[in-house]
Amino acid sequence: MCPFCGSLSRNRRLFYLLNENNNMKGKILHFSPARSIYRIFKKMKPIDYYSTDYENEFLADYNFDITNINQDANKFDVIICYHILEYILDDKKAISELYRVLETKGTVYIQTPFKYGDIYEDEKIISPEERRIHFGQEDHVRVYSIGGLKNRLTNSGFKVIIKTFNHSNNDLYFGFKSPETVLVLTK
Repeated sequence: MCPFCGSLSRNRRLFYLLNENNNMKGKILHFSPARSIYRIFKKMKPIDYYSTDYENEFLADYNFDITNINQDANKFDVIICYHILEYILDDKKAISELYRVLETKGTVYIQTPFKYGDIYEDEKIISPEERRIHFGQEDHVRVYSIGGLKNRLTNSGFKVIIKTFNHSNNDLYFGFKSPETVLVLTK
């Protein structure tokens, strides 16, 4: 964690990717934003920034339900969905909504905790104690595999690029933690 801004490695890598891909403009929908990125985006022009958090745990201007986003279709140029889907019971509905509100040439950045093998989920596991044992955290409802999440996303119509970052010279300079995987989606 950065002692100055409080950002985590994944926040810095996201910011780096957004800069690298020239995606810090237009209408940006950001689910449960980290404070460090929220503060930067709120000040930036020409960004039309929609920060949202359903449970009021993060700084946000909206309370959109990711399974029923109260916005027009094809509205957002960029959607940031970092460490969100593993909490959502109906992730297929959430993925469908992300597709619906993404502008035709838009981009979605998704990251979750990943495991090897298949997606692990079980609707019968509902207690916080059991969820912690099975999914690694008391409020998670599944653990994705990279390939499993990619399949769910492509089944909803997305084109998916898997970006896996291994150790590099940039890690120390930017404070990145590697290896790390980010899924970059387009329509």
